[in-house]
Amino acid sequence: MSENLPPIENLPESLQPGVRLAWSSWCENAGDDAPALPTTILASLPAVWAASPFVAGQCIRRPALLRQLVDSGRLRRARGEHEYAGLLAEALAGVDDEPGLMATLRRFRNREMVRIAWRDIAGWAPLDETLADVSLLAEHCVQAALECLFRQACAARGTPCNQRGQPQNLVVLGMGKLGAWELNFSSDIDLIFAFRDDGELQDRRQTSYVEFYTRLARNLVKVIDAITEDGFVFRVDTRLRPFGDSGPLVMSFDALETYYQSQAREWERYAMVKARALAGDLEAGRELEAFLQPFVYRRYLDYRALGELRELKRKITAELVRKDRQENVKLGPGGIREIEFIGQAFQLIRGGHEKGLRERRIQAVLARLGELGLMPAASVATLAHAYRYLRTVENRLQQYADRQTHDLPTAPEERLAIAHALGHADWDGFKAALDGVREQVHAIFREVVAGGQNEEAAVPALTGEPGQIAASLATLGFADTAGALPLLGAFHDTHAIRKLTARGEAELRRVLPELIRAAARTAAPLQTLERLLGLIEAIASRNVYLTLLAENPPAREQLVKLAAASPWIGNAIAHHPLLLDELLDPRSLYRPLTREELRRELAHRLASIEVDDPEALMIALRQFKQANVLRVAAADISGAIPLMVVSDYLSYLAETVVDSVMRHAWRMTAQRHGVPPGARPDEPDEPDGFGVIAYGKLGGLELGYGSDLDLVFLYDGDGLAQTDGAKPVTVAEFFARLGKRLIHLLTTNTPAGVLYETDLRLRPSGSSGLLVSRIDAFATYQMQEAWTWEQQALVKARFVAGDTRVGERFGSIRQRSLCRVRELESLRRDIREMREKMRDTLGAGEADVFDLKQDAGGIVDIEFLVQFGVLSRAHACAGLTEWTDVVRLLESLATAGFVTPDDAAFLKQAYCQYRDRVHRAALQETPARAPASEFEAERSRVRHIWNAIMIG
Repeated sequence: MSENLPPIENLPESLQPGVRLAWSSWCENAGDDAPALPTTILASLPAVWAASPFVAGQCIRRPALLRQLVDSGRLRRARGEHEYAGLLAEALAGVDDEPGLMATLRRFRNREMVRIAWRDIAGWAPLDETLADVSLLAEHCVQAALECLFRQACAARGTPCNQRGQPQNLVVLGMGKLGAWELNFSSDIDLIFAFRDDGELQDRRQTSYVEFYTRLARNLVKVIDAITEDGFVFRVDTRLRPFGDSGPLVMSFDALETYYQSQAREWERYAMVKARALAGDLEAGRELEAFLQPFVYRRYLDYRALGELRELKRKITAELVRKDRQENVKLGPGGIREIEFIGQAFQLIRGGHEKGLRERRIQAVLARLGELGLMPAASVATLAHAYRYLRTVENRLQQYADRQTHDLPTAPEERLAIAHALGHADWDGFKAALDGVREQVHAIFREVVAGGQNEEAAVPALTGEPGQIAASLATLGFADTAGALPLLGAFHDTHAIRKLTARGEAELRRVLPELIRAAARTAAPLQTLERLLGLIEAIASRNVYLTLLAENPPAREQLVKLAAASPWIGNAIAHHPLLLDELLDPRSLYRPLTREELRRELAHRLASIEVDDPEALMIALRQFKQANVLRVAAADISGAIPLMVVSDYLSYLAETVVDSVMRHAWRMTAQRHGVPPGARPDEPDEPDGFGVIAYGKLGGLELGYGSDLDLVFLYDGDGLAQTDGAKPVTVAEFFARLGKRLIHLLTTNTPAGVLYETDLRLRPSGSSGLLVSRIDAFATYQMQEAWTWEQQALVKARFVAGDTRVGERFGSIRQRSLCRVRELESLRRDIREMREKMRDTLGAGEADVFDLKQDAGGIVDIEFLVQFGVLSRAHACAGLTEWTDVVRLLESLATAGFVTPDDAAFLKQAYCQYRDRVHRAALQETPARAPASEFEAERSRVRHIWNAIMIG
């Protein structure tokens, strides 16, 4: 058949003789049984056989192999979903002994590897198909071998059973790339063996399960790994098991639990990221996977992973240098392992919080990092492309001779074959492209995992002799060494610092000099240093936060910047160290979220929390609130947003949180008692008939840092009707319990603090009134019984969460109440007397001090003027009830003729100036007061307007 030699003229000339010889050998061995190869197969054959002498050799050795693949059509189509299982079952039918099992598996494997390599090299299969095919081939071979060996072992020695009395097979965990369906062409497979329940067989020797399963596992390894005349199935590596080579081959779940909770080494966490039960007792295997999750993914942000991955990489690099193997596409600089380390770093640091990162496949992890904004889109795209390129190179290296190699070849012919298979005319062209990809990967790796740090840099001494410390401070650029020395002495003498672990001390030595260096560059170095030392003392018991700051220079810079500007921010981070995570990305730190973005982010954070886990819910809500208040504060002190937007953002945040809390409270209450008549049971998050009304600062969109929430709860419905649940209550009781649960979720003091302090005294009848009022009763109260001060409060009230129909009814009641005709002098007297009482009680009471809120000419004077204007004019100008915030109400009052446009403009300016100073005071943790001379002109004119309107 030599006259039918496939066209080889497209091959490099030096590769043609090898393909010509292989074709001749195949024709000779196949003889008259040689199949007529379809044109597409024939056309692809030279490139495939030149790139893979392994494929050519398998076809020559077993000519029928190629016939089977051609006749079945499987060479030109993708594998079906369950194809391996069916083909293996067919091949193993009638096989009842170990030698037969081994021979069948090896022949099956070789045929399938020829198919996989051919499709890959010919360009008929994308990379993901190739990796999945090899992985599933290994998985099904292990499954089939184990099933056969387990049957034989049970027949010979008895059947082990679990605690439920059911037959109990071995659990086989696939690790590494096998666990992630990413197996390379000639990879070994990393396996761990376990069994769920311990016990003894009912044989004469009372064989222990450990002995039974150990023998079974050894046989399985031999069947898969041993080299026979047919080769091997897959090389098996069991060194990832507990204690490695020195540990038992098989362990019970109880023994594994003890090991991973108390003795496991840190690198074993990385190995477990991809662990997957793939053979044997899969139900028990899923239990084992779930048990391993907390070991792999810590509940806190674990930045130690960066240092540990960096150390592991350092050891790998040192070993490669020692063996002169830098040209290794897996372990060398910019290789596959660096991409995996980048993904694993984020997984191990953040996987405890971000369940979307608990993913075995590195390509999916990279995509998720981009979606979450944890890495720049350009870096993600670079790594994704590099990963696919390097894995393709890796497969070509291994397909050449079915060798487990990652080193670039040195033989000229092999180099040319691989370069040609990868689309290059020569080795130099391929090597240049490969080097370019690796350089890009290594640059990103250094930035993410290595942090661009010089680990060998000398660390200035900040303990010991004062003279030596002063010299170190000077070296770090800190001028006021005399002022800093006692601060550092007191800091190192605190209980938290004296009790640091060895690791904590090491991290403190790394981070403290950098913080001092950055503090020295601020406007008030000594004050900034004092704040930073207090913060470090507060978080020192958790090494992970020191590591975060040591590993992230940008985060350190942001921390110093914010601490220098505001002690409030420093104290917030000290109380809630998780906020340090917000410092990692300045792009988001200084850009508070919009109302819609807040809703999306909160929904994302809460998506993974179980309905029956209120503690986790409360912690997540608090962390969400704290992170977003920090964003507002950071943008505020940097001047990125104006005052009015600060209050808007804080108000939007509170509304978002209250809405979410209300929906969760509704769901919890409805689960226990059912829902009121007319509510939608198919909409568990829709609080039908219930509304939350915000008064005060939230109602007026004027929320500040640390403001509490003035809330009123209303419901619409028949209070005596019954809910439809297993434990029904009256509708009135249902809404009362809903209100109590809502307040509980808001105000409970958890390890993450309080969500919001709430004030409910503005409800009808105040503290003695019902927690949740029926809306009809609320209307009656407002129209017939409400005091003047309650009508003043209603000016700022607005619906913020719940059933919009309740919100519409509240809006109508509010408008009717505010638009009543009132006796003007009586109204003026009531408001003036209330203002005088507040001023006498809450004002500064000092001639040289001005309380911005309560003293004459301050914030409350302006607010009371606005409230008087609305209550006195709304009957003639209903538009005065449209807004709840002072600024827009002043504009409306000018239009209504209550104040002149000039006075309205002045009052708006003064009000904003006062509130801006109040925000500044909050961030500086000082009282909202100023020297009496500072706002003298503003106070004088406000008093003048007050006197003209309120006294006459």
